[in-house]
Amino acid sequence: MIPITAQEQQNSALSLAPQFDLSNKGAYQKWRDSRLESAPDRVEDLLVEVGDIAKPTPSEHAKLVALVAACNMAVTVEKSVPPDRDDKNALRALGRTLGLESLDGNHLADDDGITPLAVHRDGTRSRYIPYTERPIAWHTDGYYNAPSHRVRGLLLYCARPAAEGGANKLMDPEALYIALRDEDPALVAALMRPDAMTIPPNEDEGMTRPAMGGPVFFVEQGRLQMRYTARTRSIEWHADPEVQAAAAAIRRHLDGPAPTLFQARLESGWGLVSNNVLHTREPFKDDPAHPRLLYRARYHDRISGT
Repeated sequence: MIPITAQEQQNSALSLAPQFDLSNKGAYQKWRDSRLESAPDRVEDLLVEVGDIAKPTPSEHAKLVALVAACNMAVTVEKSVPPDRDDKNALRALGRTLGLESLDGNHLADDDGITPLAVHRDGTRSRYIPYTERPIAWHTDGYYNAPSHRVRGLLLYCARPAAEGGANKLMDPEALYIALRDEDPALVAALMRPDAMTIPPNEDEGMTRPAMGGPVFFVEQGRLQMRYTARTRSIEWHADPEVQAAAAAIRRHLDGPAPTLFQARLESGWGLVSNNVLHTREPFKDDPAHPRLLYRARYHDRISGT
């Protein structure tokens, strides 16, 4: 059997999604206009009130799916959290209602595959930024994963917010793709190279991960996907000048004002439902008596219907 190269796989994927073929300007323009027309304008447009995330009503479910289909994300808002509820089980139940089944069991997750995000002052978790009060730069989750374990769906749930700070910036990768392609299609071409960026190996305690190269933008089953981190210690960009220019363009669009960039702080009972959108976390101050606690569920699936 003759092996299929990464470029051949990408070409095959593009044949199913002509809007992402850089030579097909008509298909792109039609998709672009439709995408921008349906995208929300304000962060308030992302909010969906849900009585209980464990069992959203048909109308609540429809609103969530419609928003994710439009911009790859939605924010759930529970006005009253059921007493004594197991929030991790509720988050898993929400995932199931959205077609998310295959949890990404990263090595810092709990045995059930869901990760409690809280400040750790010592131990293995304390060496990773999500378990500190420090800011987290722009990234998609699981950017270091192998292609067989891509993170495509991401759920967050806030049990307790920080005493101060901790807001997230959010951006739909498809909106960034449009901004870059409108600026110069060559930027997108560079970012779709199968050797565009490499994540260095990690030999930390409890984990052995080889170097992981690959594209930034790629197409799977007709849908655009993205893997990215702005952390300079966690990424090696290809030395080609076009790739370097594209990496700089990403930072310029993410760091500047944009109508498709949202900022929200998850309050108690709030959560993020997404197809692994770009996001940050601002620094925060914790209250030891009421420490910040979020639950994170990463999935290899996309949300059904999006």
